[in-house]
Amino acid sequence: MQLKEILSKHQSNFHEVMKGVHDTSNLKKVDMSRYNKELMAVDVNNTAVFTEWMEEQLDGKIGWGGYMEHREIYRRSKHFDGQGEPRSLHLGIDLWAPAGTALYCPLDGFVESFADNIGFANYGPTIILKHLLDGHVFYTLYGHLSRSSLIRLSIGEQIQRGSRFATLGDNEENGNWPPHLHFQLITDLMGKVGDFPGVAAVSDRALFEKICPDPNLLLNCQ
Repeated sequence: MQLKEILSKHQSNFHEVMKGVHDTSNLKKVDMSRYNKELMAVDVNNTAVFTEWMEEQLDGKIGWGGYMEHREIYRRSKHFDGQGEPRSLHLGIDLWAPAGTALYCPLDGFVESFADNIGFANYGPTIILKHLLDGHVFYTLYGHLSRSSLIRLSIGEQIQRGSRFATLGDNEENGNWPPHLHFQLITDLMGKVGDFPGVAAVSDRALFEKICPDPNLLLNCQ
């Protein structure tokens, strides 16, 4: 059985990663793609302006979306420029919510690694958890956290389903982004520690669709 099938089978048993994401009345789909003309008119290089725009879009709700979305906003940072094709394909789902919002473990796991990925438009504080479900090992990545989320964390530490284990960071610590969670499923870490690409080149789509399945199989946003 493939991981997608396993996650689908257990989907109703996963705890909310963020309170309210299983309630459609709390959610708003956010289009961060190159096709959103309103977003393309925003000065995303100015984090304060970008954050104000996002808050207006959300109007108090939790924003979500972005899996395999083709985005132009990464041009704001050289972090996403490779030696050839730039990276623009988003591999996770973003949950846009205020800084300090608590995050909860969706299913039992262990701390695989963590790091503060410093740099403009980078992840900032990041945690990767390891999970075992029906004999399949996979990982969940949580990016753009608060620095306090990494304090007293240890490799191999068990994180139980439903336990609060992190909070969202503000834009001074989360890589200069409007506050949000980058949530990603990963089946092969490719040797990465405390970090993993959250954005890929479009030409690498087939590879990353295989090792980074749709996070909504676990998030269960409706």
